[in-house]
Formats: sequence, C-alpha cells, structure tokens
Amino acid sequence: MLTECKKALAIVADVYDAELCSLMEAAAKDLEIAGVILPGTVSFAEADGSMTDTSTLTDALCKRAIFTYVRANFRSPDDYERLQASYELQKGQLMHAAEYTDYSGGA
Repeated sequence: MLTECKKALAIVADVYDAELCSLMEAAAKDLEIAGVILPGTVSFAEADGSMTDTSTLTDALCKRAIFTYVRANFRSPDDYERLQASYELQKGQLMHAAEYTDYSGGA
C-alpha cells in the first residue's frame, strides 16, 4: 500500500515513508471507528530506518478513501477543505454500504 500511496501523491522520496504510513494507519482507524469493516489490514513496521508494508488490504474503495485522507492531511495542502470533504463523502458511502458494515448485531 505504501508504494501505491506514494504513486497517488506523486512522491518518490523515501524520507516521508514513516509519515505516510502513520497517516494511512490513522485513516484506517478513522474508518473503523465510523463502523466500516475493512476487508484486510493496514499495518507497517519500521526496521533499520525503512518501512515494511505488512498490509493485506486490497479493496479499491477502501484504499481510495485512505489515500484521500492521507492527501488531505499530508503537508498542509492548499485544497485541504476539498480533500477533507471528499474523504468524508467516501467514508459516508462506505458506512452505508452493507458490504462494508455489520449492523446485524442485536436488533
């Protein structure tokens, strides 16, 4: 996922890898708090100054939401409001899709 995220943001340098990984993990957590069940994991490990991607998430919609979150929160972009609104819309769509939620527990 790190490589895909860097491509989406047009980043080639490895110097931002830890920050990008942290933002991706935060985005995944934000989606989970909102009730979205991610079909896979978003996780990274740092060793010897480099990041190892241990993520298993392959779902295109979830990845797109995560990458939008990263883009909105990486290095204070000029279009933060637009990107944040886009992320919130994507999150809302995932929250209302039966494939990404489990609202059957208890009613």
